[in-house]
Amino acid sequence: MTGRAIRSIGVAGPGRPAMLEDVEPEPAAGQAWVRTEWSGISAGTEVALVRGTDPHHTVGWEPDLRSFAPGAPLAGYPVRGLGYMEVGRVSESRTDALPEGSLVAMAYGHRTGRCADAATSVVVPVPDDLDPLLGIYLAQMGPICVNALLHAAAAYAGPGAGIDAGVRGRQVLVTGAGVIGLFSALLAVRHGAADVVVAEPAAERRAVVEALGLVAVDDAAGEAWLAVKQRWRNRAGEHGADVVLQCRGHDSSLATALKSLRPQGVVVDLGFYQAGAPNVRLGEEFHHNGLVLVCAQISRVPRGMAEAWPRAALAAVTLDLLRARGDDIRRHLVTDIVDFHDGPRLLADLAARRRGTLQAVLSFDEAG
Repeated sequence: MTGRAIRSIGVAGPGRPAMLEDVEPEPAAGQAWVRTEWSGISAGTEVALVRGTDPHHTVGWEPDLRSFAPGAPLAGYPVRGLGYMEVGRVSESRTDALPEGSLVAMAYGHRTGRCADAATSVVVPVPDDLDPLLGIYLAQMGPICVNALLHAAAAYAGPGAGIDAGVRGRQVLVTGAGVIGLFSALLAVRHGAADVVVAEPAAERRAVVEALGLVAVDDAAGEAWLAVKQRWRNRAGEHGADVVLQCRGHDSSLATALKSLRPQGVVVDLGFYQAGAPNVRLGEEFHHNGLVLVCAQISRVPRGMAEAWPRAALAAVTLDLLRARGDDIRRHLVTDIVDFHDGPRLLADLAARRRGTLQAVLSFDEAG
């Protein structure tokens, strides 16, 4: 195969992240070459792929029915698609849409470069007034969290609702203080929530919540729901959160989310439950309080909102937050900056639980 040789981080086999050799096509008319400068690691998603515990590696997938079932797994090895938080500089261009020297955010994986086509993929300009590293959040991670607010808005006010309709004036609980949870909490505050609380079992992450000026509550024993009900005492029988943004891939957090809601409240779920959810008891609060549980996935905004909310619009809301809170996000969320060449070792350590991070970022300064 002809093209341009690049290096990427993938998974050679279960538990074996590795540096891979790949080939990208040369830029044609209307395209440009983007040389990577930064790439953020999404620890939950990527660790699942390293371990091989994601469902695409364990069971079959029927794409027409969109259903998992026993059978040959869809995914095999090597895995070449790790990563979705990239910032790169246009070094060669054959299109006015991507001028040489411009900095852009994309979602193309931990790779030294990419042939980019703005007509067929999401390419978000990184403005000069933004810390370039924070551009890792523009193309996908930030939009994931903005999409959660859209799902809350649609649940409360229908498909014509504005981004703030699900949180403005409401009591909002966020479960999980990872990057997605912290971003979601900051977005809820920025878009007018009356009160925001973050439930998190780890003391070091609760400290980050508080450093960002948010309220943290300990959920190590699964009792945060009671603190939430006591904090938000409405009229009799109506205590608790209006909305929960569930941002942790553990069924215990989903259980907390459901127990924390007032009757007819809404859980917007961003979690990825690799081990299922045996601790979620749908015959309890979910049934008796008439609750709503909706999955927010970046591959789709709420039904009826796609035209008004393309990825560029989600990125624009993300940029607004980064301009307002970028210094705090850089200071408190970005815990590790690692050379690209050391990326496989970092992922192996994360998968083996030898190391923890909040937001690790790969630097391509010496990648060549």
